[in-house]
Amino acid sequence: MLGLLFGKIRVVYPALSVLLLSAVPVWATEPAPPLDALKQEVSARFSGRKPLQWGETVSGVRTRLDTRDKVVALTLDACGSGKGNGVDATLMNFLAQERIPATLFINARWIDANPELFKRLAANPLFEIANHGMWHKPASVIGRSVYGIKGTKDAKELVEEIERNARKIEAITGKRPRLYRSGTAYYDEVAVEVAGALGHEVAGFSILGDAGATYSAPKVTAALVKAVPGDIIICHMNHPESGTGAGIMAAVPELLRRGFHFVRMSDYPLK
Repeated sequence: MLGLLFGKIRVVYPALSVLLLSAVPVWATEPAPPLDALKQEVSARFSGRKPLQWGETVSGVRTRLDTRDKVVALTLDACGSGKGNGVDATLMNFLAQERIPATLFINARWIDANPELFKRLAANPLFEIANHGMWHKPASVIGRSVYGIKGTKDAKELVEEIERNARKIEAITGKRPRLYRSGTAYYDEVAVEVAGALGHEVAGFSILGDAGATYSAPKVTAALVKAVPGDIIICHMNHPESGTGAGIMAAVPELLRRGFHFVRMSDYPLK
């Protein structure tokens, strides 16, 4: 029965059978398959897989730009919910005025709280929009937790977490995101493979810029000015009350003085 069911899915939704063989979904050019069918197919593919790793740098997470060029990628998370729905307008205006590119990892709840701002950011070619999940959950296929936050319970829920926000972003911007960072930036290695099956590269980092917007401004600056070519910086754009913005704004001129250039993550291959 199960084999017949999946056979039928592949006939009716051929994109799903290609999904099993490629990390790039064919629905980049064809209509996206129904979410329930996609969940079923991905769950079947990864059924029985038991993850052995759990953390921020498990197998498959991309933590650096693959280049020796004197470039760094500034990435900013917007996590959503409560105080996490804010925006550091001073920081974002600074980046726009100084023409500093950045990759923005946006959670669905933040989009809902800031719909017009999201559209303006997405329309600015300095910024690329990346996927920070639907509910900001750690990426697990067995429900592991970190920082008191329960991860996705299985592959099906992980598909929901990634794919719902990907489709939300695409519906608003016209462009499907290709980079994914989970809530908390924690993964197991099977979850990373699931993200790949959905056409996402998992975006880690090599410089912890603000530790979840808890660092003081001087500590943020000190972290960023240690950058070497190819570093990926993680900070947050949704906590204007934190030291993140001031710290970044102090570090950027110093890095530019040292000959660094800021790029978006997609401007270079990742490793």
